[in-house]
Parts: sequence; C-alpha cells; structure tokens
Amino acid sequence: MKGLLLIDKPKGITSFSAVSAVKRAACEKRVGHTGTLDPMATGVLPILLGRATALSSLMLDADKRYRAKIKLGITTDTDDITGEVLEAKPVNVSEAGLKEVLTEFTGVIHQRPPMYSAIKKDGVRLYKLAREGKTADIPFREITVFELKLLQGLDGENEFVVDTHVSKGTYIRSLARDIGEQLGCGATLTELRRTYASGFDISQCVELERLSSDNAESFLLNEELAVAHLPELCVTEKQAVRFCNGGQLSFERLRLTDTVPGRLYRVKYCDKLLGIGFADTEREQIGIKCIIDNP
Repeated sequence: MKGLLLIDKPKGITSFSAVSAVKRAACEKRVGHTGTLDPMATGVLPILLGRATALSSLMLDADKRYRAKIKLGITTDTDDITGEVLEAKPVNVSEAGLKEVLTEFTGVIHQRPPMYSAIKKDGVRLYKLAREGKTADIPFREITVFELKLLQGLDGENEFVVDTHVSKGTYIRSLARDIGEQLGCGATLTELRRTYASGFDISQCVELERLSSDNAESFLLNEELAVAHLPELCVTEKQAVRFCNGGQLSFERLRLTDTVPGRLYRVKYCDKLLGIGFADTEREQIGIKCIIDNP
C-alpha cells in the first residue's frame, strides 16, 4: 500500500502510537508521520505509507496552525499542564492587557524550546536529560508567528484560547510560557489542537478510531498531494526509466534553462509521480533525491 493518510490524532497517545495503529490497519510495515504531536495534543497528523515514506522529510518544513488553550498563574517544568507545577502566582490581567501582549508575539521572534523536547544536546535528547533532573543551555531559535488571534477571552479559571499560525520549529508550549512571563504571572498550555499542517486542514482528516483493515485503503490519498508545492518536471519514457534506475537527467534534454541550485522537482511520467529530483547546477543535471514509483 502506498499513499497519504490524514489522521486526526486523538488525545493521550504519542505520534508513534498513531503510526503503529495505522500500520496495523493498513497492513503496511513502512509507515511514517510528518511532524510530531505531543500526547496531550490532537489534530492533523499526515502519515505516509509504503514507498511514499521517502517524502516525509519534504513536509517537515511546512507551517502549521493551532488552537491552543492557555492557563495563566502557573508554570510547569514541561510548559504544559501534564508537567509538575513549579510556581503559582496571582493573576491580575485585563483582557485589554492580554490582547496588547499577544501583539508582541507576532512576526519574527526568538524562542527558547522547552526542556522536555526531542531536540538533541550533545547527542542526547533534551527530554532524557530533563527526566534525569539535569538542565542544558538551550539556544534560542528564530521562528515566525504569522498570526496570533484571541478566540476566547479570560474565563473564571484564568484560561483563554488563541488561534495561531506559525512557522516550522515553533513550540506552542514555549509560546504559552513566554506570554505568561511577559504578563508577569506565568502560564502553561492546557489544550492543543493542530488544525492545519503541510497544506492540509483538519476537515480533511479521519479519526484514528475509524480506521480498520476493512476501510484503510478507502481513506488513502495520492502521495503527490504531499509535495504538490514543488514544481512539476515531466519526462519521456526513456528519461523515466533512466531516472528510476538511478541515472541523472541533463538540463539540456529536459530543456531546463532557468533553475537554482538544489531546487526540488516532482519528476513525473504520464501523470505518475516517479520521485523527487534536485537541480545540480554545477553538473547541469537533475539528481535523484528519492524514487517512489516506476514508469
């Protein structure tokens, strides 16, 4: 089985567990997700199957949209409600004050990822260090918050809900933490739902519980949708055979005259996606990044 499945990940399981469930339902060993969701989070989780798993890395750079609930007045070691409470403070924040601070977290900002994350420090995952009670100097990273909109104002539990559109590498837990710091009372993430990722909306997803060996294939989408943002490069039958056998394709024969180093292309023959090629401008040829089908 080969293709793309758009899963609405339920709360309480890891992305790895979701992949395992898809493996069982699809009876396919080669399955991979394209962007981890924490166990407490729900929402869009694109999953590639079969030879299409080679496309996974091409979807990780995409921007995403989240609906997040944030609680003021407490900070935790994980920056979300699943962690241990480190500090509790009184909350004296108006809705106008909250809106003003939210505007400070739009555009290009620098964010420090949470200690409980899969980022590696000297070859070790940060969350492993955190579980051992250790700390590490985590460098700030540049991210972009394209939009941060207040959906529901502060309630009686000092919680509010935002909708945010962010670039790759953004941690919503860190965003919640930093908003709390700016407000002077601390904050932690209590709910998170990813509503958009890699060009796909939550309305296109199927709930994981609905998948079974009887219906998995009916939810399968064409894997080309995962890389639809890349330019198309149509080849002849001879060129298709050469490409799929590991051979490069010359710019001249492809009539490529305007490209940039490293540019990726969807290499196609008769409406079939053969794989992904890249522009090797030094050799003036299309090299092979991955092959997922035969002509």
